Parts: sequence; structure tokens; C-alpha cells
Amino acid sequence: MKIFTSILVFLALSLIVFNITLLDFSNLMQGDSLVALIGIAASFCAILILLIFRMSKIIAEKTSR
Repeated sequence: MKIFTSILVFLALSLIVFNITLLDFSNLMQGDSLVALIGIAASFCAILILLIFRMSKIIAEKTSR
């Protein structure tokens, strides 16, 4: 499970990098820049959820022993 979540975190990070390349800093709230901002926010949320999931698995392993 650790490898799977690591792969997903890596994919989310790569999506963040890709979406940063799509940003037009002169018009952040129009067109493709808005879509890129939404994609960046969604990727950050995905990373946060995956890290919380990983931490909960670690806590569950420690309490079950």
C-alpha cells in the first residue's frame, strides 16, 4: 500500500507541475489559467488526502500491536 500511495503522490505532483506550465500570469482567472488553478488545487487536495491515509495506516499498525 505504501508503494501505491507513493505512486499516486508522484502523479499528483507531476500534475501540479504540468498545470503550472499552463498558467498565464497576466490573466489568472480566465480561460486555461482558471482550469490550471483548479487542477493545482485538486492535486494539492489529493496529496493531502493520501498523506492523511498513509498516516492513519501507520497509526492503525501501531495501535493494533
